[in-house]
Amino acid sequence: MSAEPVSVAARPMPAQGVADVRAGFVEAVPHLRLFARSLTRNFVEADDLVQETMLKALANIDRFEPGTRLRPWLFTIMRNTFYSDLRKRRREVQDVDGEHAARLVQAPRQDSSVDFEDFKQAFAQLHSDHREVLTLIGASGCSYEEAANICGCAVGTIKSRVNRARRRLEEIMNGAAGGAGADADQETPPSQDAIAGAW
Repeated sequence: MSAEPVSVAARPMPAQGVADVRAGFVEAVPHLRLFARSLTRNFVEADDLVQETMLKALANIDRFEPGTRLRPWLFTIMRNTFYSDLRKRRREVQDVDGEHAARLVQAPRQDSSVDFEDFKQAFAQLHSDHREVLTLIGASGCSYEEAANICGCAVGTIKSRVNRARRRLEEIMNGAAGGAGADADQETPPSQDAIAGAW
């Protein structure tokens, strides 16, 4: 008589752990909104994506590993949800030249906001992979390792994307500023405040 296979159920998270994770959701919401906007480039779709991410996370809260960082786990759920929805809709819009993004940018109304508006326009023109890594690394405080896990690629790939994104952003900004120089060897991605402000 053959033995029946034994199913191994996931250990339920202690009640205090669940409460801590749920409290962490509130703190993560602004970062989730920022990442969602970098993916969708649409405020309404971004809010829907945040809501769907939170619902999926709550439904699967027992899969969260206590002692690990909550935010990267939520980013992974969000990214998987976004690309899964794209595949379902089968209508990914290409904007390689940034023409559509440029039409969405509002011209600055005051001289003091010109630099910020230039940054917003330049950031919107970046390829989606570049917006994604700059948002994760520069704005959301993820490490290269966490960003690699979220994006499902090697750490070296993330570092390479950050470098290319930074250089491309600089090229666009220099073009907008008539070629005024920024240091091409700068190693730091745009600041968290700058990227967050772009949305």
